Amino acid sequence: MSKLPHLITLCCSLALLAACEQAAKTAPAANGAAEQSAPQAPTAEEAAAFVARAEEKLAQLGQESERMAWVLSNFITFDTELLAARASEQYTAAQVEIASQAARFNEVQGLDYDTHRKLHMLKSGIIIPAPLDAAKTAEQSEIGARMSGMYGKGAYCPDEGDCLALGELEDIIAESRKPDELLEAWEGWRTVSLPMKDLYARQVELANEGAAELGFDDLGTMWRSAYDMDPAEFPGELDTLWNQVGPLYEALHCHVRAKLGEQYGTDIVPADGPIPAHLLGNMWAQSWENIYDLVAPPETAAGYDLTQILQGKGYDARSMVETGEAFFSSLGFEQLPETFWERSLFVKPADRDVVCHASAWDIDEQDDLRIKMCIDVNAEDFKTIHHELGHNYYQRAYKEQSFLYRGSANDGFHEAVGDTLSLSITPEYLQKLGLLEEVPDASGDLGLLMQQALEKIAFLPFGLMVDQWRWKVFAGEVGPDGYNDLWWQLREKYQGVAAPGERPDDAFDPGAKYHVPGNTPYTRYFLAHILQFQFHRDSAVPVPPGAV
Repeated sequence: MSKLPHLITLCCSLALLAACEQAAKTAPAANGAAEQSAPQAPTAEEAAAFVARAEEKLAQLGQESERMAWVLSNFITFDTELLAARASEQYTAAQVEIASQAARFNEVQGLDYDTHRKLHMLKSGIIIPAPLDAAKTAEQSEIGARMSGMYGKGAYCPDEGDCLALGELEDIIAESRKPDELLEAWEGWRTVSLPMKDLYARQVELANEGAAELGFDDLGTMWRSAYDMDPAEFPGELDTLWNQVGPLYEALHCHVRAKLGEQYGTDIVPADGPIPAHLLGNMWAQSWENIYDLVAPPETAAGYDLTQILQGKGYDARSMVETGEAFFSSLGFEQLPETFWERSLFVKPADRDVVCHASAWDIDEQDDLRIKMCIDVNAEDFKTIHHELGHNYYQRAYKEQSFLYRGSANDGFHEAVGDTLSLSITPEYLQKLGLLEEVPDASGDLGLLMQQALEKIAFLPFGLMVDQWRWKVFAGEVGPDGYNDLWWQLREKYQGVAAPGERPDDAFDPGAKYHVPGNTPYTRYFLAHILQFQFHRDSAVPVPPGAV
């Protein structure tokens, strides 16, 4: 046998040995590098530090966004829409980024209660999440600002006469008893929402994409996750509540339908069908107290007309707010800061467009408290002022909490606090204010209870159905072509209310309600109407001597 194969074998063996030795020398270093590069599981301490940084960043950006939103609501122009969109874009992008990062701590063991709860809040507390794509975040913010501006500037311009803003149209709906006049005002306001339809549909697409990136099925699931229960179980909880209070509403609906039939005739108000929405005294038929005169119990009265009393006593917008502040001061709360009076909006300006929808603001989440509303001297706004101030005083009460805890247990809880305080506007309270000389005789209680039912009981199904509509939209059960049909199907199902006539194919009647283009979840108001009576019933807080 030739030596060559042996030499080749020897060389190969030596080469292999050298390679093995080299591998043995380098293996520990390589393994060490791999161990060093492998991501380490985050710790509970890191999670707590992350939450602290997130709160600090969101507090700063949130205040900037809030200030720009205030400016936009009070000065609706092209430039303020653009600036508000940019501020909202930055805030939303930060929320989405932080929410995505918060998911890193999902499996961390040993988290303290606050850190665990705050991580969940960071992931689920975004109302309109944007996709991580920067261009889509900018697009979504622009859509939100545009729809807010469209609503605030909205007006109905008839063929003859001046254009009518929402407040003027609401006055017609509340006061007129002429069906044709009511119908024109009702349909006129709904021309404002037509251009919003495509914008809203696109916003739904973007928000759903953002919700999916955060691990939710859709935006509706994300909203329902904020109630400290499985989001799949939350609708069942609402059904239970509705089944408990529904019979009250059905009795009220039956009575009101019969009385409206007497007023307008059964050709307009059928004896056994839904009530036409334009006849109920409210632009959205969500509360019915403005038709009290048509449905009042026989041979009884509310005992007084608060609107007439306020106007007769010379009240104006500011004095109504001062009366509300005095109510809280009498309970021992500190007076509102001077900046409240300098910066709030009480009266609709004559020289510019504003969003008149009443709202309470806490700009810096400390003491820069404000309300924004276009106040009319009437009973409804008198109650609304007490409600909005309830928000302000509650906001100030939790200002010492950390950023994520500056809020209520859930959004319905916050609304219920304001509503509970407005329940204190009783005849006894009005007498202490000097608005009534005497508390009406108990024979007038039936009328007062009817007024309360027209305001509170009538609202319940509307408070429930708005988000029932949105959740179906978010889940993709209906597209833009079916938005309006679904809206009226749900309104008839829950409210027994129907559109007064056939609606145009391109109508977008949901957009005529501020909270839809404004992206404000609405189930909070249904819950608030339940909670406020529970709060009022179970309150054990002693009333200070001399309190009004």
